[in-house]
Amino acid sequence: MNSLDYEWRLREVMATRGLFSTTKLIPLLNERGVHLSASQVYRLATEKPERLNLQVLVALMDALNCSADDLIGKVQVPAARLPSDRG
Repeated sequence: MNSLDYEWRLREVMATRGLFSTTKLIPLLNERGVHLSASQVYRLATEKPERLNLQVLVALMDALNCSADDLIGKVQVPAARLPSDRG
C-alpha cells in the first residue's frame, strides 16, 4: 500500500514570478496583512512546512497569482517492503 506525502513548491513558484530572494516576498505578504519576520519567510521558502496558517497560504496565492495546487503537490510514496514481502 502506498502512503501520501506532499512537496512544497514555493521556491519554484517564486522563481517563475521573478522573485529570487525571500526578502522580496516580505512586502507582498505585508500588503495582504501577513506579517512574518525575514527568518520566517526564509524558512517558509526553503523548508517544507509541517503546518501552515491558511491566512499565509491565501496571501501567498494572492501575492504570487497562483493556486494551492501550484504551491502544494501530492506525492505517492511507496510503502516500505517488509522482509516477509520478498518473493
